[in-house]
Amino acid sequence: MPDTTLADLAHEVRAKNAGPFWVTMELFLRDADGYRLAADLVDERLIARLYRLEESVIRIFRIPSLNVVKISFPRPVSQGSLRDRDVHAGQHHVPLARVPVTVRRGDVP
Repeated sequence: MPDTTLADLAHEVRAKNAGPFWVTMELFLRDADGYRLAADLVDERLIARLYRLEESVIRIFRIPSLNVVKISFPRPVSQGSLRDRDVHAGQHHVPLARVPVTVRRGDVP
């Protein structure tokens, strides 16, 4: 099977501004199987590596009834500051969406 990514399992992957000091990303998975794979894969260690953060500042919320994984962490610079290159935090989801997922036969229909 070709490389599968979190984006392939998701209906939507997005990032948004969560105030001037936080970013929130959300994975809306297509089904329970995709949710299970994503919920197992996405942890503080993965997010810390992708976004060069300390694991202790990352908050992950798993919502199985909605097939959603939500991740929040402090913005690298405050919103609107001179060094802010993404005022709405709309591009932060791209590294997360590109994370490869190993799908074994029978994992996802």
